[in-house]
Amino acid sequence: MRILFLSDNYPPETNAPASRLSEHARHWIDAGAEVRVLTTAPNFPAGVIFPGYDNRWWRLEEMDGVQVGRVKTYVTANSGFLKRTLDYISFGVAGLFAGLLQPRPDVICATTPQFFCALFGLILAKLRRVPFVLELRDLWPESIRVVGAVKHDWMLRPFEWLETLLYRYSDRIVTVTESFAKRLIARGVDPNKIDVVINGVELDRYAPQPRDAALAAEAGTSDRFVVGYVGTHGMAHALDNVLAAAALLRPDEPITFLLVGDGARRQALMEQAQQQGLNHVAFLPPQPKARMPAVWSLCDVALVHLKDDPLFETVIPSKIFEAMGMGLPQILALPQGEGARLALQAGWGCGSRRRTPRRWPMRRARSTKIRQSANRWPTPPLRRRRDSVANVRRCACWMCCATPPV
Repeated sequence: MRILFLSDNYPPETNAPASRLSEHARHWIDAGAEVRVLTTAPNFPAGVIFPGYDNRWWRLEEMDGVQVGRVKTYVTANSGFLKRTLDYISFGVAGLFAGLLQPRPDVICATTPQFFCALFGLILAKLRRVPFVLELRDLWPESIRVVGAVKHDWMLRPFEWLETLLYRYSDRIVTVTESFAKRLIARGVDPNKIDVVINGVELDRYAPQPRDAALAAEAGTSDRFVVGYVGTHGMAHALDNVLAAAALLRPDEPITFLLVGDGARRQALMEQAQQQGLNHVAFLPPQPKARMPAVWSLCDVALVHLKDDPLFETVIPSKIFEAMGMGLPQILALPQGEGARLALQAGWGCGSRRRTPRRWPMRRARSTKIRQSANRWPTPPLRRRRDSVANVRRCACWMCCATPPV
């Protein structure tokens, strides 16, 4: 089977869409598929092209057997509604024209939350006369409204129309949570064309390991109890609350909140921590994907943090799976929805109301107690759910279902 996949993000970027697609693509190739990805020059989330790349009209490279075509786009940081919209549209248009010049695939896939990527993927599939599979990773544009990225609801109406069009004309829709599927069905989408393939983690890479001494020295956490947040520092994550928690600690408490990653709010958070003299907060810049297990090894507890809004009850942050693989207990500072239930049922997390950060340090003893038994595997069903290989196979099956027999 020949798969053409459109995605705004791909390694060496390290966010969830890039990681999920690259893992899937490698396993599809191992299963005998031919995979080609159309994407941008790596620049997420700071809007700065990564070393070794440039924003040229076309660049083709091979990564782990995947043919990766990179197109020229308008590049901007992951902040500002209008600039990001221009970024998304430019990739959609460039990806469409590049897709017309590729060998004819058996199926075309595109991922959200950037619906312009999905829209031009759908148009490309119609022009190439092949089935289209939509991967739904976020309830966009509703999430734009929730994080306050736009001031007026009327600005989102064209995107809501686009959302409805995509749901209607996709041959298959793959969602990453059960909650997303329920929302689609409630909006009249045919349940027979929806499947749920949640995120997972590669268990041969993410496993309990000793603390990386060199990286701990770099982060200044060698002799500290570390509560680690690893991921995007965006508007949806409300990480100001982490600084509020750090401000409640006594100066002599050997606890550090370690924030690793980048995003629209990172610079503001660093400035705020410096202004307040928060010695219990440390920052590390984004790390290469290959280094992520070493980053997690610095942590005694993983922090999963999202804005306190009902919309985020529908999501399962991918860091939950990585922390589970590393054998880390988790403080779940997020709405009590699907993600929180998954970690709690597996016995790997303890809930925390986001608005009361003063309670977080008190969970140190409890988290330590959890970690003493953290090397145990979850129950078999939950282990299967966090194993990304099984999820990749299910996703491939759905692409085969979307492809008519020859």
